Amino acid sequence: MSQNYFKSVLDNNVAKGDGVKRYDWRMVFILLAWVTICFFTSQILLQWAVEVLLFVGVPLNSVNTSVLETVFAIIIYLMTITFVIFLPYKVRKIHTTRSEIGVTRLPKWSDILLAPAGLVIYLIASSLLILLATKVLPWFNVNQVQSTGFGQLSLRYEYILAFLTLVVVAPIAEEIIFRGYLYGKLKKYVPAWVAIIATSLLFGAIHGAWNVFFDTFALSIVLCILREFTENIWSSILLHMLKNGIAFFILFIYPTLLTTLVK
Repeated sequence: MSQNYFKSVLDNNVAKGDGVKRYDWRMVFILLAWVTICFFTSQILLQWAVEVLLFVGVPLNSVNTSVLETVFAIIIYLMTITFVIFLPYKVRKIHTTRSEIGVTRLPKWSDILLAPAGLVIYLIASSLLILLATKVLPWFNVNQVQSTGFGQLSLRYEYILAFLTLVVVAPIAEEIIFRGYLYGKLKKYVPAWVAIIATSLLFGAIHGAWNVFFDTFALSIVLCILREFTENIWSSILLHMLKNGIAFFILFIYPTLLTTLVK
């Protein structure tokens, strides 16, 4: 298979030679695998780098864990974005456009207004999915907790670092990777609804815990719809920030809130 053919498969839209739109279903598996490989490769490379630094005597163990978590998260996201978007161009000259990423313009007021509306829809969808899972899946544990990487926070700068990482950095990076690159590429080759489901399945899967899977799957569905409706990722970023901000408040600021509301 020549380099030009491989490039044409990734860069060109589905064939329309006879007037009938054909879909390239292979690209679902190729793109999902590519993003997954890049995401976990970044984590493995960082882990190796940390082990090397510890081996040569760099005292990372003495550094505050919140500082390390923030630095590590930024490095992993930057490496993943670099691998996902720029490595194909460097190796195969496969270009990713601003339109595919969803950053063709600056944010608008409509993006800001759509975010809270999307939050309501996401909360309803997530609640229904989790309720259904509790009825259908006997092994489903709704109280299973996702690890955020941040432990017990006590100092003010630890709260600031955790907030910046979870509420600012993560939403921006993940929207670029998933609703930007992955969804933007997928919808060139398959119907939009397939791209939405495929993107959301992977997004839910990388978050680990089953209850988090259903929650993030529902979130991603809404994020993809916002991305499709606005043709940009700004409202998706804002909604993702809102969701993570609420989670941050419940986990670190007022951890007894849910218990109080249930009583």
